[in-house]
Amino acid sequence: MTVSCGIDWAEGHHDVAVVDGDGRLLAKLRISDDIQGYRALLELLAAHGDHPETPIPVAIETSRGLLVAAVRATGRPIYAINPMAVARYRERHTLSRKKSDHQDAMVLANILRTDAAAHRPLPADSALAQAVTVLARAQQDAVWDRTCLHNRLRSLLREYYPSIISAFSGKRDGLISREARAVLAVAPTPARAARLTLPQLRSALKTAGRQRGIDAEAKRLAAVFRQAWAAQPTVVEDAMGQHTLALLKQLDAACEAAAELAAAVDEVFGQHPDATIITSFPGLGVITGARVLAEIGDDRSRFADAAGLKAFAGSAPVTRASGRTVRVMHRRIKNNRLAAAGRHWAFSALTASPAARAHYDRRRDHGDRYAASLRRLFNKLIGQLHHCLQSRIEYREDLGFPTPTTPAA
Repeated sequence: MTVSCGIDWAEGHHDVAVVDGDGRLLAKLRISDDIQGYRALLELLAAHGDHPETPIPVAIETSRGLLVAAVRATGRPIYAINPMAVARYRERHTLSRKKSDHQDAMVLANILRTDAAAHRPLPADSALAQAVTVLARAQQDAVWDRTCLHNRLRSLLREYYPSIISAFSGKRDGLISREARAVLAVAPTPARAARLTLPQLRSALKTAGRQRGIDAEAKRLAAVFRQAWAAQPTVVEDAMGQHTLALLKQLDAACEAAAELAAAVDEVFGQHPDATIITSFPGLGVITGARVLAEIGDDRSRFADAAGLKAFAGSAPVTRASGRTVRVMHRRIKNNRLAAAGRHWAFSALTASPAARAHYDRRRDHGDRYAASLRRLFNKLIGQLHHCLQSRIEYREDLGFPTPTTPAA
């Protein structure tokens, strides 16, 4: 008799349902989110035929948390089902659109009973790979938060402080740079910036960590701030200055968090055995490489072939056919974190690898646009990464991009 288990996850408690191969409910239980609840879950599974050689599979709507970690530690297969898919499965069992925690647990259990082959269990990643995942995703979130705060700050400065935007428009990091943030901290309004003396500007630049060309940079900033600029009324300008200082504190915290997490990622990622292979690829540094490893993991059985990994990353196209209409489009359902890392990877490979640049240029000459050409380059690179990780070899450009041969006449 095939038995499957479904768990409807909640913050304070979890509803458990166990069904047999015919869909009959064998047991239901509400457990607490603590060690006693986890123990009760394992006892319930053991009472219905759970065995180390034939463990009962568990379906749940999340892949994270202590409950998942506790069940995962026992070696049982865990299926993280997308909540959207669960909502569609729920409609198979009821038309009245009623919903309850116990019913959702039953739906999850029946998903494994009928369609387990259509879903994949959580990969058996090592603890080190899971640590890389935590840190890489946190660092990626910090960078996204930093970018969001930068955009909000720049939008605010455009309304009353164009001189600061002009002063740092040519800088590599723009308003995110430490120098721009140090100047904004001492002069949050254009009126205060125009009154800054050269010693005050030099002090701000030194605080930001600048060591060379301080005098010339201070004179340049002073000249920009003392030009004639359009201005808001004084009261409005002061209010916007207070708003800027509040946003600046958040931006400083986001920049500091991103830097600290990047250092942590560097330390942990370097300990992983796959790090050498991943960073051998052109355009893959420590941070981007860690983000790639965080999403694909180190369970080599997770993707049966390179095509599965390409679909997971969103680089492989998807075909929509109906009657005589056939459309080949890029994937919208994908791992967004891996897709974002892939864009950085492909863009960096353009300057790091002449062969990758030639491949990109061929796609552009073929008629692809910028985004499509980058996506095709990423598609090729991630397929090569799958092969290298499976074979435990480092990247070789002469094999990854062999020289095209001209057919004989």
